[in-house]
Amino acid sequence: MPQIDTKNIHAYWLGFVTYWGIVLFGYDTGIGGGIIAQDLFMQKYGLKNPDGTTNKSRRDHISAVVVSVLQAGAFFGALASAPVSARLGRKRTLLAFCTVFSVGAALQTALGGNRGLAYMYSGRAIAGFGIGGISAVAPTFVSECAPKEVRGRITGLFQIMVATGVMLSYWINLGASLYLSHSENVWRVPLGFQFVPAGFMLLGLLTVKESPRWLVSVGRNEEAIRNLAFIRRESVDSPAVRAEMAEIEAASQEELVARKGLGVKEAFFGKGNFIRFFFAFFIFFLQQFCGQNSVNYYAPIIFQSIGYTGTSVSLLASGIYGVMKVIATTFFIFVAVESLGRKLSLFISAIGMGILFFIVGALLKSFPPDPKASEPSPASQAMAAMLYIYVCFYSLGWGPLPWVYSSDIFPTRTRHYGLAVASASQWLWNFVVSYNTPMWVTNFGWKIFVMYATINVGAMGTFALIIPETKGRSLEEMDIIFDAVSAETRRQGIERRKVALGGTGDEGLFSTSSDSKVRV
Repeated sequence: MPQIDTKNIHAYWLGFVTYWGIVLFGYDTGIGGGIIAQDLFMQKYGLKNPDGTTNKSRRDHISAVVVSVLQAGAFFGALASAPVSARLGRKRTLLAFCTVFSVGAALQTALGGNRGLAYMYSGRAIAGFGIGGISAVAPTFVSECAPKEVRGRITGLFQIMVATGVMLSYWINLGASLYLSHSENVWRVPLGFQFVPAGFMLLGLLTVKESPRWLVSVGRNEEAIRNLAFIRRESVDSPAVRAEMAEIEAASQEELVARKGLGVKEAFFGKGNFIRFFFAFFIFFLQQFCGQNSVNYYAPIIFQSIGYTGTSVSLLASGIYGVMKVIATTFFIFVAVESLGRKLSLFISAIGMGILFFIVGALLKSFPPDPKASEPSPASQAMAAMLYIYVCFYSLGWGPLPWVYSSDIFPTRTRHYGLAVASASQWLWNFVVSYNTPMWVTNFGWKIFVMYATINVGAMGTFALIIPETKGRSLEEMDIIFDAVSAETRRQGIERRKVALGGTGDEGLFSTSSDSKVRV
């Protein structure tokens, strides 16, 4: 496994701190389904029939609302993040959204006693607003500060932290089920744990520097070069820092001239921009319909549907699923993301997921589980194994790379809009999937796996083949890849900025092959 270069330790630390907010993303999306599966919760809030059996219709409805109201809040938070981030900067915006999240977490934790589900619903919506803003701004902040040589690895920490949050939610739910099942702490402890990553993020953000690229975009160039030198662990007079600063300033100046007087419209429809927004929106549409988030949010219900009956048994199976996801994602991010590239990883991931879901659907149709069985059948065990392998393929590409790719492709002055659109797309389709999954599982059975498998192979595999590769390219080179500016124009702009900074020419600052361009 490659060793983390200590030269980039400040960039890694910034990613680690910022992405504790993404642990919240994963934790909150995973916690809802497990809480609803707890017997005491079902008894208190009317999810049990008089004879003790589960009222599936009411369970599906409350599950859908509890999980999806978070996504609804996150959708609006993601959209709101763009103007806030553009005005306040990346760091202060993250501090603000993390504070909003904490208010929502407090309302959720207060659930119990004579307080009804309104506390849960309102708390989830407010927390979702905070998470939506964090999910849009965090990858923007990290990608703008990471060196291009390891940008995919550092940006890809996003998905490791998501997977870590989901895994923690499964195991904390399991622990609560085993040791707190007779009191309201069975949901208050899991909900209260949200303050741990939120607190770590709030404190950690006080130790990091503002994005140099955002500072340049608002004319604070002196502060920008100091921050860039700090993040790169170099002096402000370092040739490498001055060369990178020249590239950043040249790209920023080109954008400023091109967009003068045109405002937000140019951000979306300027030369080379619309196709980037399309890729960012559509990549998350496909990610949400790959099937993983249905398993992610409702893992206890999914595992019960394939034969893992009983709250503790299904939560244990979910916990193992979460561990597999963290291990696979970590391996990919630190070993393969900068070697396989974005396109090949997405293609392999899509085909692997599709094949495994076809197998699960076929097994579930041929060997439906017996609800009265005391333990999972061999067919149920095989289906669980397929889901564990499935999440490894998901973690190879379609888990981390939509965030990495969306962070890669936008220029500085439109990146906050681009990541807001990408994140809003993620939460919009997340809402659709999470709201409908409980009913789909109940009504469709094995067909839900076949539906997802078809999307994996047909749509996602094709999409992976048509997008341009971005591995190893600087953020400023994306304008050339997407044909927003010519390579020669950019080179001349860099040379002018280097002279202004007191440097000399460097013809090898970047390279772009003609076949990597996207014509719009």
